[in-house]
Amino acid sequence: MEEEFFSPKPRLGISACLLGEKVRYDGGNKKDRFLIKTFGNHIDWVPVCPEVEIGMGIPREAVRLVGDPVKPRMIAERSGKDWTPEFNAFAAKRAQALMGLDLAGYIFKKNSPSCGVERVRVYNTKGVPTRHGRGLFAAAVMSTLPLLPVEEEGRLNDRALQENFVERVFAYHRWQRLARGRRSISSLVDFHTRHKFLLLAHSERHYRKLGRIVAKVKHLPVAGAYQEYGHLFMEALAIYATVKKHCNVLNHMTGYFSNELSPAEREELIGHIIDFRRNLVPLVVPLTLIQHYVNKYDVGYLQRQVYLQPSPKELWQLNHV
Repeated sequence: MEEEFFSPKPRLGISACLLGEKVRYDGGNKKDRFLIKTFGNHIDWVPVCPEVEIGMGIPREAVRLVGDPVKPRMIAERSGKDWTPEFNAFAAKRAQALMGLDLAGYIFKKNSPSCGVERVRVYNTKGVPTRHGRGLFAAAVMSTLPLLPVEEEGRLNDRALQENFVERVFAYHRWQRLARGRRSISSLVDFHTRHKFLLLAHSERHYRKLGRIVAKVKHLPVAGAYQEYGHLFMEALAIYATVKKHCNVLNHMTGYFSNELSPAEREELIGHIIDFRRNLVPLVVPLTLIQHYVNKYDVGYLQRQVYLQPSPKELWQLNHV
């Protein structure tokens, strides 16, 4: 399974300042060590600073969003210059160009009037801000690439959000590779089968709906089935996996080799799953033991399950140890 994660690496868009590039309005940067030192080892970056690319310069006059939070205007704070028409035109064109790069995700700079994903300040006519805006460039990218996993760097400090984003990035990367290849019924069936337990850890309802798409694909245009499956697949993974869902998956997987275990081995494994449910041990503890038995007893069906390693080990274990 390793080649799926490392060859080729997923390609991610990112606000250039997060990689240490001095492109901020004040000539500074917002270098993020996790993104550069840890996550960066497993992906290829596509850095973008829309304010620099449009020609605002470094350093430059700060801008803010003004007016309707749904459709704000980008105004220079001191001079009052309205960048909105020019910036929106640029953002739409740049987002279209990014579509051709097969991005597997995007990490934006939080609070930025160009790149913030949520809770960006939008000022009313009296100069009072509300936190209901979205950066103009982030909005263009998300509209153009609706399936693309996106996140802000600040939210990635939360382990659960970080885990979900990383998982979605590699899942989308796998989906892109499948969708770009020779689309066939058998390939879609295989993809669905290998992602069974990963999907169940997020949403059993979505897993069932995806199964119905796969079941009827023989009677549908393949392209349409792939499109429908891709949207629902990424929608499912955006739902956070819970301890209860993980425990259901762990117990289900155990059933594939339970008869091979001695009473003591079975008791140990069940005990680890119970301890995980009670938040006494991380997920990696019962899952490592399951992986051991899956390989020991050569359980082929489980060996091919993406759930056992949805992202590179370094990133997966970071969130489960």
